[in-house]
Amino acid sequence: MRIVLTGGVSGGHIVPLIAVAGKIKEKNPGAEFLFVGPQGELEERLMSATQIPIKSVATGKMRRYFSWLNFLDVFRIPFGIVQALWILLWYMPDAIFSKGGAASFPVVLAGWLYRIPIMIHESDANPGLANSMLGKLSTRVAVSYASAQIYFPAEQVVLTGSPLRPDIASGDAQKARTLFSLHESKKTIFVWGGSQGAQVINDKIITILPELLHKYQVIHQTGINNFEAVKHKAGELGIKAGREGYFPVAFIGEELKDVLAASDLIISRAGSSSIAEIAANGKPAIIIPLDSSANGHQRMNAYAVAKVGGCIVLEENNIGNNMLREKIDEILNDEALNAKLRTNIKNNFYHPEAAERIAEGILGMIK
Repeated sequence: MRIVLTGGVSGGHIVPLIAVAGKIKEKNPGAEFLFVGPQGELEERLMSATQIPIKSVATGKMRRYFSWLNFLDVFRIPFGIVQALWILLWYMPDAIFSKGGAASFPVVLAGWLYRIPIMIHESDANPGLANSMLGKLSTRVAVSYASAQIYFPAEQVVLTGSPLRPDIASGDAQKARTLFSLHESKKTIFVWGGSQGAQVINDKIITILPELLHKYQVIHQTGINNFEAVKHKAGELGIKAGREGYFPVAFIGEELKDVLAASDLIISRAGSSSIAEIAANGKPAIIIPLDSSANGHQRMNAYAVAKVGGCIVLEENNIGNNMLREKIDEILNDEALNAKLRTNIKNNFYHPEAAERIAEGILGMIK
């Protein structure tokens, strides 16, 4: 059995692909996988760790706004389709599992032309342009949010939640405390801007960092490209990395589960995988959606969680320093609010069976 995995650009796309592949492997030990998608350091690192081979294709983003990059992508997209046609002809998989998005468009289109069964996973509350198109080419569609079901044919779509790495809810808080020299007597804030980091969140946290460190300790995933700048800004405030309760890190990998277990509050973007991982650990969260996310999907994700009382949402363009600090204090000092946020996000957005159900759906397409 051969299955192609496609998606990419962010950890939120790649980790679910790996989680589902693991479940398929449990059910069919002889299954083989090939990742076909954009070439990048993140894809290489995560796929190599699971020994899934990679074939790269050119990808382009389908933007609904003016950008000079649109002119370049006019050529990249058809070139990527030709590459995908050649790779699939050579490999000829039994099925394709796509995490969706522009990065998977060439592969899904090529697979549709070859009449290969395709399942896509829509992780956001409101599908983007690429997935709205890819849904029409797919055999089945899995979604993370109930609100996304209306965008796909009823006979084609199923609500599964977001597939996660199997150990994400079983972290060891003590390991994180040892790794970062955390004190059990102080509450821990995890600032998590996703695999690429978040400049706006970084800036807001650094601004109020001296005040936070009087009461709390902070683990701060800055993003690889932002790490040195964040350390420098903290240094200008007299705060040294790794001391005084401040622990910046460029990227958190396998130790993520331990960091989540040790955290008392998470400040995060509104990527669907991040929300699902927070929910799996039942942690209170302040969600700051990316204002420029395609089709406003991060705002939709964030407010879907807030609607059931599962998080506090702050808009990045309206966050004052006092507002962010006050919300942090409120959540960490109001036990009733803290318990409400923990319970509601876990009960509504943690689907431990998601990878299993998607794996069964993919195997069910293969005749």
